[in-house]
Amino acid sequence: MTFQSGFTGQSSLPGRKWRVLIVDDSASVRRVLSDIIADDPCLEVMGTAADPYVAAERIARELPDVIFLDIEMPRMDGLTFLRKIMAQRPLPVVICSSLTEEGSAALMAAMEAGAVDVVTKPRMGSVEFLQHSRMMICDTARAAVQARLRPQRARRMQVEKKLSADAVLPARSGRGPSRATAERIVCLGASTGGTEAIREVLEALPADCPPLVIVQHMPEGFTAAFARRLDGICAMTVREAGDGDPILPGQVLIAPGNRHMTVVRSGAHARVTILDGPPVCRHRPSVDVLFRSAAQQLGRSAAGILLTGMGEDGAQGLWEMREAGAATFAQDEESSVVFGMPREAIERGAAGRVLPLARIAPAILQFGAGK
Repeated sequence: MTFQSGFTGQSSLPGRKWRVLIVDDSASVRRVLSDIIADDPCLEVMGTAADPYVAAERIARELPDVIFLDIEMPRMDGLTFLRKIMAQRPLPVVICSSLTEEGSAALMAAMEAGAVDVVTKPRMGSVEFLQHSRMMICDTARAAVQARLRPQRARRMQVEKKLSADAVLPARSGRGPSRATAERIVCLGASTGGTEAIREVLEALPADCPPLVIVQHMPEGFTAAFARRLDGICAMTVREAGDGDPILPGQVLIAPGNRHMTVVRSGAHARVTILDGPPVCRHRPSVDVLFRSAAQQLGRSAAGILLTGMGEDGAQGLWEMREAGAATFAQDEESSVVFGMPREAIERGAAGRVLPLARIAPAILQFGAGK
């Protein structure tokens, strides 16, 4: 199976829609995804395929801008197909998967193999759920295209009013808490490209590193598998956060998908709270919600780090952390898969330092040592 094509790159025509190839053995899923993508003014369905062999034939004729790929399919599974694509002709691939324990394990392997992001398969539900699913599928497709560092940028769309962190955690006057916690706590946020960026950072940290609380934009059902995968390869303990969990040195807590996470000071120590609420900056969990809580509860005892991702989630919260006396960092453009979130923070003056990904772990250790 090879992926040769006479296509030499994206059209230079302004306003050309980005082409999406859908690969899924379910005819109903192909139909629903096609309808969702066709409604987006930036996207168009280049084609659909019931298995990787049909997809390979289509790719040989024309390269898509992004592929939506199922994991379990006949004749060849999606993970094998993904690895062949990345070895022969790398393209942005978004995994479109169901929420199953077995599927979440395969998802982790897919992210390591080069998938840009993951979305859950659209399914029937409330009007609110279907609207959110449509939004996330189209947002993810546009982010995946930008992950290829295209010169053109996604056009702005008319969407529902974006909520700020006020929708979950009200703003508060003042410059942070009057006293600090005993621990220095690192708050980290990421989106597209973040799973591998977080892995690289955590693998470089020792078992006695400062405690970390992390928001990674990821669907419900997959964050637990993500945490287990990191726990198996990192020196510190990594797990999906539960409501009321204490924040401890040598431990990493990852916000569960579809729930917001905040930090709360409890005497000289701190814990996390897991709560519902509307999506903030189009996401739940939201980095802004976590960062705002850190600004209010931890002040100078916290560090805020914003890694790769599309959009602006985390930029306002990081600014609030800096105003409260926290150390703040943003990943640089060269090492980011998508520079949207870090760029927003930098442009707002929220990032005290801009660092390549390889220097984030040393910065965390310096912060933990009080330097």
